Amino acid sequence: MVTLDLRHVASPAVRDLLHLVNHPDFDRAQQQIEHLGGCTEPVRLTGQSTTVDATTGEVLRSYNSAEEPTGSLLTTCGNRRSSRCPACSRLYAADTYHLIRAGLSGGKTVPDTVRTHPRVFATLTAPSFGPVHNRPTNPGGDIRPCRCRKIHDPSDALIGTPLNPATYDYTGAILFNAHAGALWARFTTYLRRELATRLGITQKAARAAFRVSFAKVAEYQKRGLVHFHAVIRLDGPDGNTQPPPPYATAAVLTDAIRSAAPRARISITSDAIGERELSWGQQLDVTEIAAFGTDSELSDQAVAAYVAKYATKSADASGTLDRALYCRPCQGRGATLLPHGTPIPCPACDGTGQARPLPRLAVARHVRQMIRTCWELGKLPEFSELKLWKWAHMLGFRGHFSTKSRRYSVTLGALRDARRAWRTEQARAHAGLPEPDPTTTLVVGHWNYLGSGYSPGASLLAASVWHRRELERRFTAEGGC
Repeated sequence: MVTLDLRHVASPAVRDLLHLVNHPDFDRAQQQIEHLGGCTEPVRLTGQSTTVDATTGEVLRSYNSAEEPTGSLLTTCGNRRSSRCPACSRLYAADTYHLIRAGLSGGKTVPDTVRTHPRVFATLTAPSFGPVHNRPTNPGGDIRPCRCRKIHDPSDALIGTPLNPATYDYTGAILFNAHAGALWARFTTYLRRELATRLGITQKAARAAFRVSFAKVAEYQKRGLVHFHAVIRLDGPDGNTQPPPPYATAAVLTDAIRSAAPRARISITSDAIGERELSWGQQLDVTEIAAFGTDSELSDQAVAAYVAKYATKSADASGTLDRALYCRPCQGRGATLLPHGTPIPCPACDGTGQARPLPRLAVARHVRQMIRTCWELGKLPEFSELKLWKWAHMLGFRGHFSTKSRRYSVTLGALRDARRAWRTEQARAHAGLPEPDPTTTLVVGHWNYLGSGYSPGASLLAASVWHRRELERRFTAEGGC
């Protein structure tokens, strides 16, 4: 093996890349990176696995991470945030698309008859906590001046920020985000009650006659507040395999949604902030979803693509950060405990509990104030269960970005299991191994977490893989052969 003198190479990443390229087993290292598809922060594992014939004890296949050029096995991070990992978030978006689409058109274990069930696309928004800069329109769709008498450009950083920050209700905004998930749950409860009322039956009879199924995704508005886009569908009592009764129509569902949303409220009592009542905003949109193949803009295919797009976004879309802000050593508490229980200020954060001081965050003033409000409310005993300091980077929102009811359609786990089984079969066929008998084949493995991320040189290779695949994807999308 030739020893390279790379002292003249100024870039550490390039030096590491040259070392990697000249590794005797570089082809295997490149194969691993290619297999990750451009993942930006893969998980490094060490360990081994053995495939054994349980009846004879014969070892059919064995693998040890020590045989890899880097001494570890790389697996994708699986992060859904596009700001953290574009490659894995694209896969997450594709899975979400198929999940939503299956609940609208069938497929993936969902019968095709589900497309005949009443279904609507609903958007529930946050209320106003004070006037903000925006781009209002008139009934004809023309842009009107903002309240500040200026017509803002779409990329204007002022859009979504308060006209008067001193009077803006930051406390209410953070508490709304923190309770948005609970508010949605309360809305679904009132929706079932409203449906029963409109159909003239009891709630018990309604549960025996039909089921409300849904899939929703959260989206951040420019002002830093979440709102929900949801596909809401009526099924028979057993779920997507049965149609609802003929009298449970899309019109009845639409009317029930419009009545249930204003009724969903959460009351909060605090010595510090008094009594608050949280509710949805007045802007509520409910539209029936047209069948696949129609000329309507709101077809099942368009809805699935729309929901999947927002499933990979996070609070950073509103100008905040995509990583937690609390100090890891003290878990945001600002202090660590000595063996006998005496607390001492955390040396890592100087007792603030923050990984980075709030004044030094590279965010807009409005976002910084929302983050600061999270920390201030998180110190109050009545809000300790909300753990707002932990979710300050999410501006208080603690829920999942994408959720669904149990019987809506296939699960993300089932889609991942199917993809994993397909890849395993492809690897077996490529290696020329016999097809295993699941009743007699046993896989024994032991794995340890080593870390995350690439070496500097490997990260350059991963970036080139992502860039090449992105160009291929765009070429295909534009009709290339």
